[in-house]
Amino acid sequence: MPIPKLAADVEALAARLAPLRAAGKHVVFTNGCFDLLHPGHVRYLAAARALGDVLVVGLNSDASVRRLKGPGRPVLDVEERAEVLAGLAAVDHLVAFDDDTPRRLIVALAPDVLVKGADWAAEDIVGGDEVLARGGRVERIDVVPGVSTSELIRRIRSG
Repeated sequence: MPIPKLAADVEALAARLAPLRAAGKHVVFTNGCFDLLHPGHVRYLAAARALGDVLVVGLNSDASVRRLKGPGRPVLDVEERAEVLAGLAAVDHLVAFDDDTPRRLIVALAPDVLVKGADWAAEDIVGGDEVLARGGRVERIDVVPGVSTSELIRRIRSG
């Protein structure tokens, strides 16, 4: 079953965003693995969506998650993760990417606002320089302490 909010590729997504931009809408972009969605993810995405009119989520592919998180990850494959994210009201558009960072997506989509968790130092946010150079802004959102997919997996494995 196709996931309505999941773009086939970055070009298709850019085409979907063009009329929204023309209507003066502000595009917000964030990215992540979003493996085993938890309340921290839900709060984060709602806060990101509140920073503009349209929230685009870049979703790491399975291969990308494995490279970043190690063997045994992701728990859910990219289609399952996309389906769960698409069910959230805060998420307007999704696009999967295979790179280790979303830099190419950020450059191609040129968001007005780039969002990452406050656990990222501002100078380490990939794509931040490109967004700022275009006159956009970079926002950091507080994370929910003690809530992470890695912690959930640890708790599940420990019984």
